[in-house]
Amino acid sequence: MQSQLISEKQDLTYLSWTRIRHSSGTAGSFLKAYSDLNGKRIYYKLSNYDSFLGITGHECINEIIADRLLTLLGIDHLRYQLIHADIRIEDRLYETWLCASEDFKKPGESKLALDVYYQAERRPMETPMEFCIRQGWESYLYEMLAFDYLILNRDRHGANIEVLRNSKTRTFRLAPLFDHGLSLLFPCRTEEAVRTADVMEDKPVQCFVGSNSAYRNLSLIPPNRFPSLQPLRITDRDFLLEGLEAALSDVWLDKIWEMIWNRWCGYEDFRDSRRG
Repeated sequence: MQSQLISEKQDLTYLSWTRIRHSSGTAGSFLKAYSDLNGKRIYYKLSNYDSFLGITGHECINEIIADRLLTLLGIDHLRYQLIHADIRIEDRLYETWLCASEDFKKPGESKLALDVYYQAERRPMETPMEFCIRQGWESYLYEMLAFDYLILNRDRHGANIEVLRNSKTRTFRLAPLFDHGLSLLFPCRTEEAVRTADVMEDKPVQCFVGSNSAYRNLSLIPPNRFPSLQPLRITDRDFLLEGLEAALSDVWLDKIWEMIWNRWCGYEDFRDSRRG
């Protein structure tokens, strides 16, 4: 993939979409599709879809903002592309924004969900966190917990962390961080809801290796093991939100930046207090 943001409308009506109900408990689905271009498999994902309301929400835009934030922080992750396109679902034409990503598997690798791998290989009474630490994935988890707090990721369930197995070398690794759509202001559907949102509220989250609180999950990071993230700066706002004005209004973009910046400051305060 070349440009991260394609604003000129593309014709993607040839894609075939499959319905995968998301695990947040809210109404609707994420629809997913794929294509094989020049020997590469590209995966596509829509924001929330409802057969009556159509495509709503801004989860795909969240993926791009999360991608850019991960880049700023220096955390390994799956890269996303945001595309303005016409698509077709059940013989209805939609103009929308969607996100695309390449397959993160290397040749010879297969993937399975972390919760499945954990159930197959865990020791008696071993927690998911203890299991992952035994596998040597401790630093990965701490980066993930810190990042998920910053964007209030609500959906880090056991299949949103994937284990990649190389059958020839018999080695295992965790996939780069991916799937961050249910984050930031994702439940908000109106500008009024955005304006009144409390950006520091600790809403319930799904976290396979932790608790249902993104804030409490920071306590799982030992004081001397906080990840060495590149510091966020006020001037990073332009990089995070560049080009997204066509997809979201200033009300949304301003609130998203307020959320990221305030939560970053809160994270720094928590980290420094733990270090003493």
